[in-house]
Amino acid sequence: KPEIMSPAGYWPQLHAAIEAGADAVYFGLTHFTARAKVGFTLTELPEVMQTLHRRGLKGYVTFNTLVFDHELDEAVRALADIAAAGADSIIVQDVAVAQLARQIAPDLAIHGSTQMSITSAEGIALAQQFGVSRVVLARELSLDEVRAIRAATDCELEMFVHGALCVSYSGQCFSSEAWGGRSANRGQCAQACRLPYELIVDDQLKPLGDARYLLSPGDLYALHQIPDIVDIGISALKIEGRYKDANYVALTTRAYRQAVDAAWHGRSHAIDPVEELQLTQVYSRGLGAHFVSGTNHQTVVNGRSPTHRGVKVGVVQRVLADGVLITPEPATAIAPIKPGDGLFFDAANWRSPAEPEEGGFVYEVCEKIFNAEAQRRRGIKEENPRQSAQSAALVELKFGNGQINFSRIRPGDWVWRTHDPELEKAARPFTQASQPVQKRPLSLHATAHEGQPLRLTWTHDEQPHISVTVQSPEPLPAARNQSLSLEFAREQLGRLGNTPYELANLTLELNGRPFAPASLLNNLRRDAVEQLQAQQAAPPTSEIHEPTAVLHYALAQTINHSQLTINHSQFLHLLVRTPDQLSAALDLQPASITLDYLDLYGLRPAVEQVQAAGIEARVASPRILKPDEQRIVNFLRRLECAILVRSTGLLNALQGQASQPLHGDFSLNAANALSAHTFFNLGLARLAPTHDLNAAQIA
Repeated sequence: KPEIMSPAGYWPQLHAAIEAGADAVYFGLTHFTARAKVGFTLTELPEVMQTLHRRGLKGYVTFNTLVFDHELDEAVRALADIAAAGADSIIVQDVAVAQLARQIAPDLAIHGSTQMSITSAEGIALAQQFGVSRVVLARELSLDEVRAIRAATDCELEMFVHGALCVSYSGQCFSSEAWGGRSANRGQCAQACRLPYELIVDDQLKPLGDARYLLSPGDLYALHQIPDIVDIGISALKIEGRYKDANYVALTTRAYRQAVDAAWHGRSHAIDPVEELQLTQVYSRGLGAHFVSGTNHQTVVNGRSPTHRGVKVGVVQRVLADGVLITPEPATAIAPIKPGDGLFFDAANWRSPAEPEEGGFVYEVCEKIFNAEAQRRRGIKEENPRQSAQSAALVELKFGNGQINFSRIRPGDWVWRTHDPELEKAARPFTQASQPVQKRPLSLHATAHEGQPLRLTWTHDEQPHISVTVQSPEPLPAARNQSLSLEFAREQLGRLGNTPYELANLTLELNGRPFAPASLLNNLRRDAVEQLQAQQAAPPTSEIHEPTAVLHYALAQTINHSQLTINHSQFLHLLVRTPDQLSAALDLQPASITLDYLDLYGLRPAVEQVQAAGIEARVASPRILKPDEQRIVNFLRRLECAILVRSTGLLNALQGQASQPLHGDFSLNAANALSAHTFFNLGLARLAPTHDLNAAQIA
């Protein structure tokens, strides 16, 4: 049964995930995490893990950034502290971090982050060489591709099922670093994909109307695909959103909890339209299955907005002096507009993205029915003139004084509900729970022999190694009237209301007519619960090696075993993407020419042309290798020239099988001496460091 993995930016989100039914929570610390603005401190980590373990959840620490050489000492000490605090795994991007973690804390599970850009079984196989036991697949894979990967590897697979998408494969976006020095591989993404752009087609500026956010994808929503995902055999379903609030965490976790439970037990699950609308309301840039159902870029990006819009509730028909008339959207049949709702007016079709949008809280809602003649008198434009003889329902909305400048609203503007008080009510049972909502099942075996102490053995059904035995301080006397019965024992021992447990099974072994008063049973029950929670919260005993010694040994290996010869001569290497560029490059006589053509096939004549000029030829591989693209590997093997390797999957596929030189590109994200040394040991003759390094770090 796959885990439901929920995000936690901090304590409120963590508690919401627990109560809404998550199996695991992933979160970052304040450093070495891909979401740099949120996270716990190292000193808080033991309490975080105790809180999760006490409730039967796992805690995964995101350590998923590239680590620079000067940070390695701090990184290894943090890894040791994470293991000592009882974390169930770390999620990593840097191959050096994965290898160091395996040496420092052999018992700590290592999960490969989606930042590793893994899209094939070959990429997984390479990650497994570094000690990775679970891989978070790229979000751009379809279910058919995931199914093919599942059939080709024994590694645990994790996939995103809900939340934000990137315009680039995770780990492969360098725009933020290139434009502003804020690296996405360092948790500092400035989100260049969420900016408005202009489009030039054949040297002419193309009017975009309301589609100016050309690189801003909608959000992933795979709730309807859960039965298929469960059937494939995925180990964990990940909900994106460490920057999101507790309401988001609660409602998304609840929705996927219900869907997974139903799919696992073979039950059909009708998704509640109200709850589905709540998922859009709590946060959405436009929910859709997107890549999960196959590649269709036109559905991934609509271009109208880069931010959360909530639920579209109508279109403005007429602007009044103190309100607006709108045509309501179908969503209002499920959740009508009401006083207290927060609305804003979307004028993307005529207003500049730099201008602020109008919005406010609804004061009064009045439904009106106008016939066609009344609409014409009021100057209301009909959407469908053929229905002019019919009546049309409109809704009049009024707002508090001074909230909205109605002169900045026009007919045709879209109306979105960004705040719904009902949403708070729906999430409140999980975000403000006074006692545990999610209960873990316990089995109890009671031994009650007359003249002997009462023995109660409690076992956690989901974690059988969690078990405690408590017994009465005195032997049980013979009953004068009512002896202990199964019904009485269940009634007293099952009173677990304010605890995180519920009594699932009870067996009673009786001998004679023992008497056990309710007070004794209640005291033993409370004692057992305390011991169970203490046992769950205790950090596991794990082997941890001295981190600094491990690091120094690893760094010594890079020096002692390096066979590289430093050539202080400088050479010019050119990369070309078209035949015209190739022609110009040949005239310059560079040290090498790399052919980075969109279509690999037909490259052989170009390779021969470069080699005939006495210039080293290289062919650039695709940066992404998917399950059905093995033919690309075979094609590259047949070329008699160097290969510019851009993915770990291709590097693994070519290991020991290619006769030509292998050169690693920047997309392998080698950010420190240890990761570079690892790639050289895997057969690379040359390596371009990641774009995230400056000149001093490269040196």
